[in-house]
Amino acid sequence: MGGVIIIYSNFAFYYDRLMKDVDYSKWADYIEELFKRNNSGPSMILDLGCGTGSFCTEMAGRGYEMIGIDLSPEMLSCAKTKALEKNPDILYLNQDITSFELYGTVDAIVCLMDSLNYITYKNDIKRVFNLVNNYLNPGGLFIFDLNSRYKLEHILGDNVFYSNDSDVVYIWQNSFDKTKGISRFDLTFFVENAGLYKRFDEEHY
Repeated sequence: MGGVIIIYSNFAFYYDRLMKDVDYSKWADYIEELFKRNNSGPSMILDLGCGTGSFCTEMAGRGYEMIGIDLSPEMLSCAKTKALEKNPDILYLNQDITSFELYGTVDAIVCLMDSLNYITYKNDIKRVFNLVNNYLNPGGLFIFDLNSRYKLEHILGDNVFYSNDSDVVYIWQNSFDKTKGISRFDLTFFVENAGLYKRFDEEHY
């Protein structure tokens, strides 16, 4: 699996709360604008690193056929719950985006929310792009975003962020390795349950 590690386990069930400021409707508007600029009219879209399925859900609501791939079973569990409530036809696959397989091709592929930053080996990045090329119909678009080195080093850097709600406390500690050009995020959660707080930790690279 190379530079990809399994993350978003316990975090998955609190991800949407902590990402509540992300406007997926505006994201969808922007992606559709990119389609228009490039004279692309996709009907089937693949979302690599789909997480809890918020973008898939938004796009499915606009009439697109959506496939979502994610490495975290917990994130996909949240995504499938949303699908049952709103868009039961979304197909979710528990796969590594560096080695994913589809039964056929798609019209467009997206990889959003800095998902490609989690791939830290060049050969794995090449594998992703080769697979995208393999499964993308001629003329289709691959749309992705990345955190720049500047952001990782100078904005996130060695800073600490936190969120303090009544039932969940979240601490996000960052460190940046200048030699390797890799950020490490140490996430600590304290989750209230029957008056007590349970702690769990995750490491993200």
